[in-house]
Amino acid sequence: MLKVGLTGGIGSGKSEVSRRLAAHGAVVIDADTIAREVVEPGTPGLAEVVEAFGEGVLRPDGTLDREKLGSIVFADAAQLKILNGIVHPKVGARVEELQRAAPEDAVVVYDVPLLAENGLAPLYDVVIVVDAPDDVRIERLRTFRGMAEADARARIAAQATREDRLAVADIVIDNGGTLESLDAQADKVWLDLTTRR
Repeated sequence: MLKVGLTGGIGSGKSEVSRRLAAHGAVVIDADTIAREVVEPGTPGLAEVVEAFGEGVLRPDGTLDREKLGSIVFADAAQLKILNGIVHPKVGARVEELQRAAPEDAVVVYDVPLLAENGLAPLYDVVIVVDAPDDVRIERLRTFRGMAEADARARIAAQATREDRLAVADIVIDNGGTLESLDAQADKVWLDLTTRR
């Protein structure tokens, strides 16, 4: 099994690369998706979050109000630590479960947005960084996510710098151009990964 860490700053196109690698046959494990799954209605994770932060973090339909919870935890390091203590072990357990289910010769791609920020590069056999210039990322965030330019710049500034991400990269995919260029690079990277298994 080849463990591949895939990361990139917001708006870099990491999800596009992830989809292309999955289409080639990679087993993709998406940390953000799992983090949402472990606090869906009816899960022990959501019950623990409500116990820790109160019913006010729920929407009327019983789902987690992520914005409300975010406003609590991102303003208070102690509260964030409590939330991470609930969610991270559940995410870790689910990741291990998915990893065990993968075939022995699989290329397992871990889609990890904060890989550089959290010093996780040593956990993987190969680290792929999807890179794009800040102006391209800002334009994508404005166009595809409806973000104001100031918000896009603030989100980019809150993450690791391009230099920090590139410093942990074994493979860099330049996604500042066209989708055709991205397709060609993803094909080449897949061939590279399959020779490393």
